[in-house]
Amino acid sequence: MPGSLILVGGEPGIGKSTLLLQAAAGIAGTGGGVLYATGEESASQVRLRASRLGLLAGSAATAIGVVAESDIGSIVEQARNSRPAILVVDSIQTATVDELDGPAGSVGQVRESALRLMELAKGEGIAVVLVGHVTKDGSIAGPKTLEHLVDAVLNLEGDRYAALRLLRATKNRFGPTDEVGVFEMAEPGLLEVADPGRAFLIEHDEPAPGSVVAPTLEGTRPLLVEVQALVSASGFGTPTRRASGLDPNRLALLIAVLGRRAGIGLASHDVYANLAGGLSVAEPGLDLPVALALASSLRDVPVQHSTVAVGEVGLLGELRAVSGLGRRLREASRLGYRRAIVPSTRDAGREAVDGIELIQVATLRDAIQHALGDAPVNGRRNVAAASARC
Repeated sequence: MPGSLILVGGEPGIGKSTLLLQAAAGIAGTGGGVLYATGEESASQVRLRASRLGLLAGSAATAIGVVAESDIGSIVEQARNSRPAILVVDSIQTATVDELDGPAGSVGQVRESALRLMELAKGEGIAVVLVGHVTKDGSIAGPKTLEHLVDAVLNLEGDRYAALRLLRATKNRFGPTDEVGVFEMAEPGLLEVADPGRAFLIEHDEPAPGSVVAPTLEGTRPLLVEVQALVSASGFGTPTRRASGLDPNRLALLIAVLGRRAGIGLASHDVYANLAGGLSVAEPGLDLPVALALASSLRDVPVQHSTVAVGEVGLLGELRAVSGLGRRLREASRLGYRRAIVPSTRDAGREAVDGIELIQVATLRDAIQHALGDAPVNGRRNVAAASARC
């Protein structure tokens, strides 16, 4: 949007500068000028990246102006003189205002730099994009007022050692925040993933214990992701708990519910849980797939073939409904899955999808029985399943 102020955050090396340089080239190709102000690299280094991305050929080579400058006054003056459609400041933590004391990246410098760039954006109608660093906990560095000042906040996420990247909005004054972009980092830069619903799945020759496919919902886009778990006997006094892409506190809660409500005792076992592809998911619908993956790994029995699972797990072992069930199931059906274990609710039947057998369960214990069958639980048979057969 003309006159908007946008903040793009992400971990070091995740691809923020690459993304913005490609976006600048795309905008320049439509006839809009771009001024790229870099305080972290020299102009020659930016040119080397543009050459690697293949952006030096065509109109982008002349429509993008690069200035190696960290002084906000100088950047604002050059923007007012050149009147670009977009100004990119990489990064706001390196920007300084001469009138203020303190080093670059300090609270005062970051706040005042953002305020002056906001005045430029609103007064001149220039869209300004700020690159922001993140802290160890994943939040954008700097004062919290920085996120309140801007019109939109975008986060580029993913495992820096993996290829897939997710771009998601956490704030947007001009539209919804329920969309997510999926890209693949390759030699020519970030490339669009043609089928994001399949991007986070790993092909196995046969079903593997500890693996469950979960239809997650990122905004309005359904994505299928493989939940992997490994349970092994602990050789030390305190068992290990490790989670990647999951909330570790939620993992600890599920371990407690499994032991108390479903007969899956993990108190003396090391537990490792992971989402394939470097994806991070915080939605409650991932509870049931994680619990099933843990039970599958403990019993060393794979979940039945072509099965997906989704649902929130309560402290009493009950399963709760999740939003967008129909969209999740349609995506699972498109990718070839034929069974879905979901919470039993009055509205679940309305979300049924042709080609998928809908298995509605009320408790976590019932879900484990349907997913794994009558497998041993910690060396004992599933008493509830045996009683049901009798």
